[in-house]
Amino acid sequence: MLRPSPLLPVPGVSASAAAAPPGRAAIMRMFHGDVFLGEVDVFSIKPGPEGALPFPSNEIRISHLSPASERCPPLAILQTIAPFSVRCKLQARPLPPHPSLHRLYITCFNEYKSAVVVVGDEELHLVAMPSKVEKIPCFWCCSVRVGLYAASVGMLNLRCLAIVFDLDETLIVANTMRSFESRIEMLSRRMDIEDDPVRVAGMSAEIKRYIEDRELLKEFIDTDTVTDNGRIVGTQKEEVQPMPGVQERLVRPVIRLPERNAILTRINPEIRDTSVFVKLRPAWEDLRSYLTAKGRKRFEVYVCTMAERDYALEIWRLLDPEANLISLNNLSDRVVCVKAGSKKSLQHVFRDGGCHPKMAMVIDDRLQVWDEKDQHRVHVVPAYAPYYAPQAKMANAVPVLCVARNVACNVRGGFFREFDENLLKKVFELLYENELLDLPYAPDVGDYLVCEDPNFPQSNKDPAPIPEGMSGAEVEKRLNGRAYQADQKQISSSIRPPDDARVPIRGTLGSSNVQPNGGSMAIVPSLFVMVLQEIGRLCNSKVEFRSTVSTSKITQFSVEVLFSNEKIGNGIGKTRDEAQVQAAEKALQNLQSNYLSYVAPIAGVLNKDTSKSSRNGNGFLEDDLDSDGDTAMQEPSGSKSEQKDHSNCLEDQHVVFRDQVRNPGSATNEEYHFQVELAGQILGNGIGVNKDFAKLQAAEDALRFLKTTTDPQIKKHLRPIRCSS
Repeated sequence: MLRPSPLLPVPGVSASAAAAPPGRAAIMRMFHGDVFLGEVDVFSIKPGPEGALPFPSNEIRISHLSPASERCPPLAILQTIAPFSVRCKLQARPLPPHPSLHRLYITCFNEYKSAVVVVGDEELHLVAMPSKVEKIPCFWCCSVRVGLYAASVGMLNLRCLAIVFDLDETLIVANTMRSFESRIEMLSRRMDIEDDPVRVAGMSAEIKRYIEDRELLKEFIDTDTVTDNGRIVGTQKEEVQPMPGVQERLVRPVIRLPERNAILTRINPEIRDTSVFVKLRPAWEDLRSYLTAKGRKRFEVYVCTMAERDYALEIWRLLDPEANLISLNNLSDRVVCVKAGSKKSLQHVFRDGGCHPKMAMVIDDRLQVWDEKDQHRVHVVPAYAPYYAPQAKMANAVPVLCVARNVACNVRGGFFREFDENLLKKVFELLYENELLDLPYAPDVGDYLVCEDPNFPQSNKDPAPIPEGMSGAEVEKRLNGRAYQADQKQISSSIRPPDDARVPIRGTLGSSNVQPNGGSMAIVPSLFVMVLQEIGRLCNSKVEFRSTVSTSKITQFSVEVLFSNEKIGNGIGKTRDEAQVQAAEKALQNLQSNYLSYVAPIAGVLNKDTSKSSRNGNGFLEDDLDSDGDTAMQEPSGSKSEQKDHSNCLEDQHVVFRDQVRNPGSATNEEYHFQVELAGQILGNGIGVNKDFAKLQAAEDALRFLKTTTDPQIKKHLRPIRCSS
């Protein structure tokens, strides 16, 4: 990409016409080490105390030049890792400038380097800028944490981000003899008080799986062998490569059972009671291969866990036996163990300056263990529970870690599209005379993180699986098995765009379900599902959602809605939620159409009052035309006059969302009022700053009423749906 030459004159602009930036000015001497380079005018860009110049002793002493960048100019790197960190501007004096200063400027400009001044734990980067003025070396001075710039240059040039993994219940589940026995005992107590035979059968099967693996672990502890399907498997002595500075040679007995996706190891080879049975999450190999495909790193890998350190290091060795993801030289710094009960944070993970949090995503089964400012960068996966209905886990069309791989791919693609097409382009257009606010927006991994749910079990009838893993601190209790869903609702849930589309950032989605703060209303998909389930309950009919995933290049989810074992709707989307919403909407429309066809022949004399608003045809989620003339959804088949008669006739016999009031004030003060009606009775009311919020509030209010009502008149008007479906 071309950029202006640094010292070419601009027609009509002379050196004397150089406009000094606003703020205080000071004359300082500049050195590279002990070599004098010349004098510069230094201009603060902020008024008051914030505009204090950062150079001690009123001199600028450059310690070194930054690493050269292959494709990214220094200002683009600095804006990514330290946005809007420009502290001051520098301009050479007198004219002509000192030859040494001129050479420094040309070198930095042409080789994509910056001149670095170290002040305490801060680096001040002098970035050579093109200017409107002829032959004047000009610099912007940006501040960044020591070491962060050098680490980021390589990552941005290689199009590489960082990924942070949790271990327990995210990538693996590990058990000792003690934890096996604890879980078996807990399940046995549950069975003693359970009356439902289906649940008892499920718990019994779960206990059987625990006992089977416990016996393998006991055999490993006693004999260093296991009997797997009649075959005796002995241990392999695996040498643990020492980390730098560690001289002790460590050899562990290990048994790998790939058919079971399991490994048995001993944390302390001298103490048999430290033996552990480890279950690896399916598709880990696929995710690991993606991270380092063809020898090119797409992500720098880190681990952040609340587990004990020796245990964490051994588990990671089992996951990355050849140290392809984290080299032995980096292992000590990149496996981060957090004290139980403390918050995890990316700032702590990158305490050595290896990466900026904006360039990192997290894979974890829990959201709330992360610092609030990092939570939008966390992709939450369902807790791995291999002993709890594992056949359901294996039946998923796409394993959880394959979905995580796709999410990571989309995040990386979106981040660098924004970096290349927006940030780089605008940085190349900037001149020394530009202001701080002219800098472009810098991408953040959290802007592109897509929430996906690979067939996570939706039923809440079964008791929650017992938390897995050997550390109670690492695995908190999950309320009714819904902790994952609760966590997911707190993540911005945007729809993944196609590969050739621009990725939306910070609340620029085109969806109608966008909140004012840019987040997505995660409750909306569940609302459609709840409406259908409530209809099924009132009609004594079973409502099912069945989903599949295509195997095409672009992953697509397909969801079918079954009502009393009859298909009434389907939807396709790039996330399961998107497909489920589409399927639920179509199902509601089909139910309404069936309802109309059922009641029309028996409706009696048509209502002749045509002054009332006509309805559209989207069933339970239906708007009247508002006073501003918003167009309603397209009506079902039939002439407009026929549909008007039907809706007038049936206005008191099916559920509608009625737009009651809209404040005629300014756009920022608009207020929408909706009420839900059935058979002439108001079921719920809602008020909001836009239609979606008011409609959602009214729907929730009506749904609460429907769940508790015993009014036979209300139920009467819902039962025909079953008859005609």
